[in-house]
Amino acid sequence: MALLEIRNVTRRFGDFVAVDGVSLSIGAGEFFTLLGPSGCGKTTLLRMIAGFDAPDGGAILLDGQDMTGVPPEARDIHTVFQSYALFPHMTVADNIAFPLRMAKCPPGEIPARVEEALDDVSLPGMGKRFPNELSGGQRQRVAVARALINRPKLLLLDEPLAALDAKLRERMQLELITLQKEIGITFVYVTHDQEEALALSHRIAVMNKGKVEQLDEPAKIYGFPKNRFVADFIGECNLFDCTVAAHDAGGLDLAIEGLGKVRSAGAENVVQGAKGTLALRPEKVAIGRELNAADCVNRFHGKVFDYLYTGDVTLYIVEVEGGQRVEVMLPNNAVGRSSKFFEPGDAVQIGWRDDAGHYLHD
Repeated sequence: MALLEIRNVTRRFGDFVAVDGVSLSIGAGEFFTLLGPSGCGKTTLLRMIAGFDAPDGGAILLDGQDMTGVPPEARDIHTVFQSYALFPHMTVADNIAFPLRMAKCPPGEIPARVEEALDDVSLPGMGKRFPNELSGGQRQRVAVARALINRPKLLLLDEPLAALDAKLRERMQLELITLQKEIGITFVYVTHDQEEALALSHRIAVMNKGKVEQLDEPAKIYGFPKNRFVADFIGECNLFDCTVAAHDAGGLDLAIEGLGKVRSAGAENVVQGAKGTLALRPEKVAIGRELNAADCVNRFHGKVFDYLYTGDVTLYIVEVEGGQRVEVMLPNNAVGRSSKFFEPGDAVQIGWRDDAGHYLHD
């Protein structure tokens, strides 16, 4: 049985449907992420799980118990907010101890449990400090320690890293993964950051306009998006409108305006003449002065239109002879400018395997 079950949950605000018939199950010990753009319903869903808001329809069950009418403080659930919500007049130790005192924990047990919690989040000896004496990352860890002090069945995290700078956010992602593994408590994490979701999660629910577009493991969502929204929202992706010219056991022949004939892997329920989209990740496209035909079933001549250098990779925009523009990503794994570095106007060939692209039904 799942630890958390969400059954056909709906929440409306007037005529606006914030959450639209969402159903999903989350297992014990899972790091589960609700991912989507602003306004997609992910935070509203999290608030309903926590008990801060009530659904207009459907049910939320925790460990088999219906949470309808159960107030937030009576649910075995804690929440970490983006603002951390620490008490500024209390020390770190008092902040962490607050839930224990509210739960009438014997006073003699509290100091040892607080020290254990500080060790869990790598803040030993910091109990006497106040929140304003801590860095953003340290305050985030204190908020997590306070949320975990009573060992809830479920920890909800509402974009807890959004206010941190990029380097600290990356370090805190690693710490959250380690912490979740060590403690074994189920995490439900809300973010709009695709890279963060891919890095942290066991499974991801991609949300859009109140609905779950796709629920799967990170690698499957990235490599095999179910529709155009997911392909476009998760990472960089070439999306080409196409028509199925032919199909056989080996795959599909697609007609793409400005590109021509493209061979792609097969898909279910495809008929000749169907309209769809070819999703092609830039890192799966090869680029060179001349490519080996054996390596690239799909091969086109063009010129470099522009590029974006981001340090670890360079994203090239290549305009092929038919006029279509294709994004190509290359790792910058050589010292300085290697022979693979191209300038705008350079004549190049690009190509990809027939199983590199992913056909999506319209």
